[in-house]
Amino acid sequence: MTSTDTEEQWDAIVVGGGLGGLTCAAHLATAGRRVLVLEQHDWAGGNSHVFRRRRAYEFDVGVHYLGDCGPDGIIPAILSGLGAGDRIRFRELDRDCFDQILIPGLTLDVPADWDTYLARLEQALPEDAEGLRTFIGICRAVGGEQRWALLTDAGPAQIAAGTEHVRAWGRRPLSELFDHCGLSTRARTVLAAQSPNYGMGPDIATVGTHAMVTDHYIRGAYVPVGGGQSLAATLIEVLEAHGGELRTRSRVTSIDVVERTVTGVRLADGTSLGAPLVISGADYRRTVLELVGAEHFSPRIVRSTREATVGLPFATVYVALDRPPARQAEANVWWYAHEDIGELYRGLYAGEQPDDVRFLFISFASLKEPGARHLCPPGQANFQLMTMCPPGYRHWGVTRGPAEGGRYRREPAYLAEKKRFTDAVLRAGERALGPFRDHITHLELATPLTQERYTLSTGGSPFGLATWGATGARPDTATGVKGLHVVGQSTRYGSGITGVMVSGTACASRILGRPLLTEAHAGAVFGDRSRLPARAAGWDPLAVSRGAARRDARGLAKVD
Repeated sequence: MTSTDTEEQWDAIVVGGGLGGLTCAAHLATAGRRVLVLEQHDWAGGNSHVFRRRRAYEFDVGVHYLGDCGPDGIIPAILSGLGAGDRIRFRELDRDCFDQILIPGLTLDVPADWDTYLARLEQALPEDAEGLRTFIGICRAVGGEQRWALLTDAGPAQIAAGTEHVRAWGRRPLSELFDHCGLSTRARTVLAAQSPNYGMGPDIATVGTHAMVTDHYIRGAYVPVGGGQSLAATLIEVLEAHGGELRTRSRVTSIDVVERTVTGVRLADGTSLGAPLVISGADYRRTVLELVGAEHFSPRIVRSTREATVGLPFATVYVALDRPPARQAEANVWWYAHEDIGELYRGLYAGEQPDDVRFLFISFASLKEPGARHLCPPGQANFQLMTMCPPGYRHWGVTRGPAEGGRYRREPAYLAEKKRFTDAVLRAGERALGPFRDHITHLELATPLTQERYTLSTGGSPFGLATWGATGARPDTATGVKGLHVVGQSTRYGSGITGVMVSGTACASRILGRPLLTEAHAGAVFGDRSRLPARAAGWDPLAVSRGAARRDARGLAKVD
């Protein structure tokens, strides 16, 4: 790093310490760039971060399971390319049933195999057998072609020739494929049951999005041993080992642009930092309209961004019990109180927050990593009950979100709705799992406002953009402003952990002028393994994720 009399100078500054920004930063650092990552929260990680309670429990916020993490997987390839492939172990969930779908009168165990998945669908829904075969054939082809296009070194003409199903179906709404296949309401509900993985209903989600996510998990579902925070911590170790720096509690309030060329950033405390490259991993809408300013972008980008919508937000109830769960299967549960998922989404988009919760995603952390001491004491349970919420703040009794300075945590109307909603989620949870309330040792609700407070995401959505201009369109990492790039949930690489890590790699590829993911997947290693620090007994990914300067600062929660 060099300094002038007026400001620090870096080769690149990354705004936001989510996995997209950290992945890009790590790649740039291994290529010899001097990189600074700025994160407004107490620790980096974005939707991969964890939090701890009562010195006994650790809860993952967003890493409930990951797809495609086998020897040929995408996340392992990214980590291996950075020289950190041996620093995270992925535990595969039951290949015969990693997700279980429950609707009235039907249970479907989702396996990690396309043929078996189709056979089980046909058995459960025999009247839809022909349409199911057509649907699975198209989704399987679209998912496979998208993954191939991501990893190949083929040229544009070859990619176009090899992605005919993507070109035919990729940007069309999922509901259009349902209609094409003549599927019943019940079949549509089963097939879209995992759609909360991307936060959009079948009328908005594209076939490409659905196929990408489904194919991702059917290649195998995994959890990172040690929790989601280990992903962020590993990327930070790579960054710091190659001369980069992470600064937490450093909120960026503006990205400075002069004559359509980025010059640096300014922080909330008035500090000015200079760099010819700025990569924003912050919320896309806030990046364009607030951090940079609409005047610096093309009219098309501004219009698309102003009119954009985001994925539906989630509310999550974190639960710990003084006994193991009655259920012993590690599979996630997708529970629906009805068999019409279209009606559920229509109600949400109409702004309805009903008295009774009609959908739950249930993730059993302590069953996915048995015996993990950081999750809960021996003989206890740690799990989450998640449900989608309508967009907006009025359902929670407030008018402004925390990103705009809105106060909500002690507002009587918010607290009353939080209590009511927690009870509604628990009632639904007991319908799905049986009684457990008498054994609760910890109970905590995170609302969409909680998500917004920690990530500054529009509307508290963890999924980024749902619509942006034409159907299926999403921003690429380039912005039209020289030196300014974006990564994260809203880019064309998709939401979810894999999507944001791929966006970070793709962004670094554009900057460095080489196909990093293709090369890494083929075995190339860019990082220097010998520089990475040894991990002593008691290594804490949460401490690492605070950055070197604050690693030993007071206030870090522990698990005894």
